[in-house]
Amino acid sequence: MAENTYDLIVIGSGPGGYVAAIRAAQLGKSTAVVEKDKAGGRCLNYACIPAKTMLHTAEVLDEARSSADIGVKVTGAELDWDALGKRRTKVSAGLEGGVKMLLDKNKIDLIEGKGSLTPDGNVKVGETIYEARNVILATGSVAQAIPGTGFSDRVLDTWGAWSLAERPESIAVVGAGASGAEIASAYIRFGTEVILIEMLDQILPAEDKDLVRIVERTFKKQGIEVSTGTPVENIEIGENSVKFTYGENQAEVDYLVIAGGRRPDVDVLGLDVAGVNLDEAGRVEVDEFQRTTNGKIYAIGDLTRGAALAHKAMEEGVVAAEHSAGEQTHPVNLDLIPGATFCRPQVASVGMTEAEAKESGHEVKVGKFKLGGVGAGSVYDDRDGIVKLVVDKQYGEILGAHIVGNRACDMIAELVATMALEGGNQELGRIMHPHPTISEAVLEAARAVDGWATHA
Repeated sequence: MAENTYDLIVIGSGPGGYVAAIRAAQLGKSTAVVEKDKAGGRCLNYACIPAKTMLHTAEVLDEARSSADIGVKVTGAELDWDALGKRRTKVSAGLEGGVKMLLDKNKIDLIEGKGSLTPDGNVKVGETIYEARNVILATGSVAQAIPGTGFSDRVLDTWGAWSLAERPESIAVVGAGASGAEIASAYIRFGTEVILIEMLDQILPAEDKDLVRIVERTFKKQGIEVSTGTPVENIEIGENSVKFTYGENQAEVDYLVIAGGRRPDVDVLGLDVAGVNLDEAGRVEVDEFQRTTNGKIYAIGDLTRGAALAHKAMEEGVVAAEHSAGEQTHPVNLDLIPGATFCRPQVASVGMTEAEAKESGHEVKVGKFKLGGVGAGSVYDDRDGIVKLVVDKQYGEILGAHIVGNRACDMIAELVATMALEGGNQELGRIMHPHPTISEAVLEAARAVDGWATHA
């Protein structure tokens, strides 16, 4: 091929982008990735990975302080904020290097700069035009402030919260979805006073109410002030604090963190020029194979419909790369995208909540089992969580699966696989699970659907 000409150019090197590029290269396609910042994109450098690094430290700190109950006495366990910041940076830098290594290993060119589309669907970076048979847009999303304010030194987005130079004495987190719950969960264990505010009527609005009750109870026990159904208004930014009202309450905190609301990062892409349309929600319109309204251009991840999650972007990247290469592929099932929230306790789910299943016309059966009912719950001090299965009454099809517990985000994969392979609660209830493990609660929940959980 001529110089500056590729089979595929991917704009954005986040999880979806670099996975798409690698899959295309595996299929023998000449491939380039355009990145305006760091390899690995926002998830690796400013969101998922830094957040989980900080949450892991919160977990270890919490366990050290409470370990006397399990026979380990720890004296003087304290948080070293500077060391934590260095480790957060080190972890992301190591993974950034790993992404670059993978791109190099697969002979994928990394082009630094901002990429935009030309009228004929090629890619412009700076003053250089790169020709491509196909393009995948993978630029992710950007934070949005709430009405009446913007981001500043005292009003932070999620990355601002995770990257503070000093541990704050107090914060308020606006938006109690996954990101907000994680920030609140980490900082309360760091020793910061935390207010968690959600405009809707429950924290973790996308989750099943039975799970949310457990998480909210635990949050309050940990010391988090939880306020639902309360918009944040009358924000006053001072030199060292932020004042605001929420409902009938007033507060003054060191920092106000906006953890709700993101929009597709499309401002510099030149979508109109290339004939790429947005849908009614302002996201890039795509078909089941991730093709946009310009047939040579694909879009994935936070740019498109469905949950804004890294693992969704990765799988959509595979689909887009395979389809653009002329390979047979399988579209992503948007109904089987697992959610994973790494607060304490963790929350994970896939499919419909009980309320959603009933609203969609299903006659349902529900199986619930507390983690404390299996031996591992006591061994690993993970007794307060629950596994809940929402099942179609007639055939036993699993419509939704929901888990709260310290290992929930790992446990949910079994339920995703079972649902993807069209297994019902009857099959799941006969699959042998190793003992003693927390996963036995999944087995018992499957049996509980039909009323024969053996440890209930």
